[in-house]
Amino acid sequence: MKNKQIDIQHAAEHFRDGMTIMVGGFMGVGTPPRLVKALLDSGVKDLTLIANDTAFVDTGIGPLIVNGRVKKVIASHIGTNPETGRQMIAGEMEVVLVPQGTLIEQIRCGGAGLGGFLTPTGVGTIVEEGKQKLVQNGVEYLLELPLRADLALVQSHVADKQGNLVYQLATRNFNPIIALAADIVIAEPDTLVDVGEIAPDAVMTPGALVDFIVSPKES
Repeated sequence: MKNKQIDIQHAAEHFRDGMTIMVGGFMGVGTPPRLVKALLDSGVKDLTLIANDTAFVDTGIGPLIVNGRVKKVIASHIGTNPETGRQMIAGEMEVVLVPQGTLIEQIRCGGAGLGGFLTPTGVGTIVEEGKQKLVQNGVEYLLELPLRADLALVQSHVADKQGNLVYQLATRNFNPIIALAADIVIAEPDTLVDVGEIAPDAVMTPGALVDFIVSPKES
């Protein structure tokens, strides 16, 4: 069996300038803090981040925004991080705002190998600009295209050594879906256990989707 365990320093070997990276979390809850710090410390820049939101200036993926490492954000809202809004208005960073349900479905389609999906959400609003519209049974829909990334950074509550993941309560959020839609998936668990210690029906993200596991921080 492949040894998927790496330390945080080796995780940084998978970062490079210009990457598209999906990061789990909802206002920082469920965002892998050590992986985000490693990404910041690595010095990589010109990143495209796909996430539910940009959290706050000092939590979640917020520090990546504040330190000017991001050229583009695709997210459902940015209101909790004023620096994101400032950079957007100043033209320092591109921000693509996507309705939350549309965003997660774009990611799911990317993971499932689908060519996109039809949704009425956004028809007749600024959301439809530049998008193809189709009519089915007299109803207008937008064609939304799938999203994929070079890398996904996920946080889990428990992982086993083959990368099977269990999330805890609301920290689950975007994490299982982004694990489907990236070329490389790195998980940061709170606790690492041996294979067999997680009941099969408790697994939320199967190890087949996870390439690397960052060893939990030693106490």
